Amino acid sequence: MDLVVGIDIGGTKTKIGLVNQQGDNVAQNFFRTKEYPELQDYLAKIATSIQELTATINASHNLIGIGIGAPNASSVKGTIENAANLPWKGSVPFIEELQKHIALPIKLMNDASAAALGEMLFGAAKGMTDFMVITLGTGLGSGIVANGQLIQGYDGFAGELGHFDLTFGDGRLTGLGVDGGLEAYVSATGLKRTIMYMLSMHMDQSRFRDIAYSDLHGEEITQAAEEGDPIAIKAFDYTSKILGHALANFVTFTQPEAIFLLGGLTSSGKWIFDTTKHYMENHLLDVYKGKVKLLPSGMHGKNAAILGAASLIWNEVK
Repeated sequence: MDLVVGIDIGGTKTKIGLVNQQGDNVAQNFFRTKEYPELQDYLAKIATSIQELTATINASHNLIGIGIGAPNASSVKGTIENAANLPWKGSVPFIEELQKHIALPIKLMNDASAAALGEMLFGAAKGMTDFMVITLGTGLGSGIVANGQLIQGYDGFAGELGHFDLTFGDGRLTGLGVDGGLEAYVSATGLKRTIMYMLSMHMDQSRFRDIAYSDLHGEEITQAAEEGDPIAIKAFDYTSKILGHALANFVTFTQPEAIFLLGGLTSSGKWIFDTTKHYMENHLLDVYKGKVKLLPSGMHGKNAAILGAASLIWNEVK
């Protein structure tokens, strides 16, 4: 049985899985990224974790490569560069250093672009040649496929739509310091910031008037909206309005058949999907109206980040 190691590097957790060609995650584990601030210690932990995973597989197997999704990763240079939420700063020659620990083919890509490949191989974008994936987690990432090809850019950093400036210098800062960038409004973190904003702007009674920012969680915001909390409902509407308008603008780049939303914020269901679809349609040019589907990921519940990373290798196996 051929298997690919899929690795999702996040600011909080590093997730590692063994993925077969059908997109089944046959084994997985994780460790906390910040517990390994020294790069070589971190890479050694990856190597050890892979060994531990393969030891759990009873059937005969063959590892054919490692795919890695990470923020600020260059698929062209094999580097991670100035990632806001990772402990290693500057331009990190990640593939070069990891190959000192592991003798396997390794591919590295921006995590949202990897998610787009995963959606095409294992998710709901099978057969599509033009689509976008928007990841809504701690920040906002994007992967773009046009004419059947993933858009990577000159040195692998295309698609940083989370840092698209919406306010031209008069707004919230993103993780990379962009003033007014989209992810500062549309992300799990952005939604929490919007709750605080709505509390300051409106006098409605709300459970959130007695909750500190650091104690806010996305699941609680969704539950509050379901129960009719006016601040939660206003926050979702504000978030969806910004996302819908932004997606309508992004449609003009490549005219995708579909836009897939993926990540923790999408667990809010109708509070994100229904209102975002409404605002996107309102802002689309007439030539695009009614043509762009807004869909949940087909990899939902399958640890999409690991599948996306593994697709970097499986995509090259014909």
